[in-house]
Amino acid sequence: MKEFIIDGIVDTLKLLPYLLVTFIILEFIEHKFSNKSKKILTENKKYGPILGGLLGGLPQCGFGVVASNLFSSKVITMGTVIAVFLSTSDEMLPIMLSERTNIGVILEIIGFKIIIGIIIGFIVDLIIRDKGKIEVEEVCHKEHCHCDHENLFISSIKHTLKIALFILIANLLINTIIFKIGEENLSNLLLNKNILTYFIASLIGLIPNCASSVIITELYLSELITIGTLLSGLLTGCGLGLLVLFRTNKNIKENITILSVIYVVGVIVGIIVDIFI
Repeated sequence: MKEFIIDGIVDTLKLLPYLLVTFIILEFIEHKFSNKSKKILTENKKYGPILGGLLGGLPQCGFGVVASNLFSSKVITMGTVIAVFLSTSDEMLPIMLSERTNIGVILEIIGFKIIIGIIIGFIVDLIIRDKGKIEVEEVCHKEHCHCDHENLFISSIKHTLKIALFILIANLLINTIIFKIGEENLSNLLLNKNILTYFIASLIGLIPNCASSVIITELYLSELITIGTLLSGLLTGCGLGLLVLFRTNKNIKENITILSVIYVVGVIVGIIVDIFI
């Protein structure tokens, strides 16, 4: 149990730089950018899924947290945050590298996730039109702070610490639940090779903890699950991104839409991949 507590603290500390940089950007946009500059940012949102997919493909789950905060402030579109979530690899890359997996296989998986993220991101933005207005002040209102009267860096640090505390508590809670359930029991859920496996893998991937991607990747490397099942779990495995999204974005309907899209894509892509590969 002690190990799980330490992991929760370490995972939270890893995200601090990402959180701080994100809130500095948001504060800068709100207080330093002119209306003309904000308009330029808004008009170029349509290219967001490309950048989101590429950044999400980098081996850091922190980008999901960054994307959640930026989406909550309407700096990026729903398609962009979904692109980041779908392309995020979390612990998959370091595990595969440590197991000396063929680099070509690793690049194929990462590239596939990036392409899926970008495609789905653009589709979502075509269907769900962006409101356009950047609403950084909404984050401040939700946190009950007084950013207008504070130094940019001080208010950024305050936001960072508040979100970090939330993440730490959530991390400890989730780690405790996983400890009680047992990673072996979670693994066993994926060993029944039938249609439900894809639904279960996508569900496990949604767990906002690195344990989910670790379990799914290890089972694949042990040849106990298929490539489709692996992708079902990895596509939905966006780390703490979803958790922060529900914390910072007041529009619950949007949050549920994002969650649903990610889950459905994970299931469908996994099934299709196993049928044709």
